[in-house]
Amino acid sequence: MPTSKNEDEALVKKIVPKRKTKLAIDGDSLKKFRLVVVAYSSVQREHFATKSAYEAEVEVEERAIEVSEEIRKLGVQVRTLPGDQYFYTNLLVDKPDLVVNLVDTLKGRDQLQPSVPAALELANIPYTGAGMEGLIIGNNRNLTKRLLMAYDIPTPPFQFIRRVGTRIDEDLGLPLIVKLNEGGGSVGIDNHAVKESFRAAKLRVNKMISTYRYPVIVEKFIGGPEITVVVFDDGTKRHVFMAQKIFRKPPDGKHFFTSFESYDDAKAYKYVPVGEEMRFEITKLAVRAFGALQHNDYAKFDVRVDEETSTPYFTDSNPNTAFGPDMGLPMTEVMAMHGVEFSDIMGSLLSKYAKNLP
Repeated sequence: MPTSKNEDEALVKKIVPKRKTKLAIDGDSLKKFRLVVVAYSSVQREHFATKSAYEAEVEVEERAIEVSEEIRKLGVQVRTLPGDQYFYTNLLVDKPDLVVNLVDTLKGRDQLQPSVPAALELANIPYTGAGMEGLIIGNNRNLTKRLLMAYDIPTPPFQFIRRVGTRIDEDLGLPLIVKLNEGGGSVGIDNHAVKESFRAAKLRVNKMISTYRYPVIVEKFIGGPEITVVVFDDGTKRHVFMAQKIFRKPPDGKHFFTSFESYDDAKAYKYVPVGEEMRFEITKLAVRAFGALQHNDYAKFDVRVDEETSTPYFTDSNPNTAFGPDMGLPMTEVMAMHGVEFSDIMGSLLSKYAKNLP
């Protein structure tokens, strides 16, 4: 439930972390870099099923430029490269010491992300972020959730559906939220994603499969607090940062959740710190999930806390979450709440790889 401004301020004063987190940074090692490349998605409208899906990705080049400017501030030579048909050829010409991999879609398909680390592996070029296996897992909600279950990490009951007309398993209970099995961010999760009946959920499943041509996940909607969790591995420790979303209003008039439309509303929600007891439990699970899902360097998890049992349910995982200095990006904003600026993130990430350079 939303809280008043005075309640929010009291909450922040009560449970804000007492110490700022310090990441491992070796400034001297950065001098070893000859060239760093920032790779980003090449986005064309014809590769996306809907205009909204295209618009969710079109800002990536601008974000790559912002990241490259932060790298340049560290005294490192840098250039940007789109992940297109010339990507591999350009890599062989430039021979960078490291690729900061921000590519999260190829030809409009998230499932093609592993092609980038595959190319980098072939070229024997180090790169940041998850490898092929981590991206394959991260771009498949069905696989992600099954692995979470195997590692005893709570995730809501769900059903994986490939075909239009499939019957919804009523043992899931109500309400239900319908998501694309493949797709970054909240693509496909609009203001009407949560359904109060099995018939309504089935109709939405049919529409999404017909529109996007992807399988979908029907998931039991957990109606408690939504928490954004970031794991950052600086080479010495896996740091966990988190914050709770306080929504201004329910997108559908009843349920509080992050919808695709909320990204265009700067006041849709704000972050507040998470209480110590819940923070401890989620931290243990997040570190376990990070390893189980083969994530690397950093990742973002979405967690819903059941109002009755206080169980933290991991609903989504993003090993290639939006990365950049913009405070509108969840990872950047949540880490800033813990005293970690983007310059620290960039310096720590690069120095982690610089240590292995001759």
